[in-house]
Amino acid sequence: MCLYEYADDPEPEEPVPAGPLYVPVRPGGAGVAVRLFRTPLGARTAVAFTCPERLTGTLGAGQPWIRLSGPVLRAMTRPLGVRLLTVDPTFTAAQAAPAPAVPYRPSANGRPAARTA
Repeated sequence: MCLYEYADDPEPEEPVPAGPLYVPVRPGGAGVAVRLFRTPLGARTAVAFTCPERLTGTLGAGQPWIRLSGPVLRAMTRPLGVRLLTVDPTFTAAQAAPAPAVPYRPSANGRPAARTA
């Protein structure tokens, strides 16, 4: 049993750290909007960081952010169908660019020719 109480310790059933989190945002019509991301498997997730250094280390120094608690962030994203909250991700990747178009060249007999890159 712990003899000391810490105000920012989460309860055992809380899925995220207690206290305010640093949440990436983007400009929106009425101010800012929480940025949503996708997991490697494609599920939508809200993302938060436990300190501004982790946020800027992952998303860059130019990324704007606001402070929100985990429950508030979950309440904001739940109506959008987002059920996941990822805290302190260490890797992000840019959105994949579409493959360059290969021009269509029919063969002499009218059938599609084999594509070459």
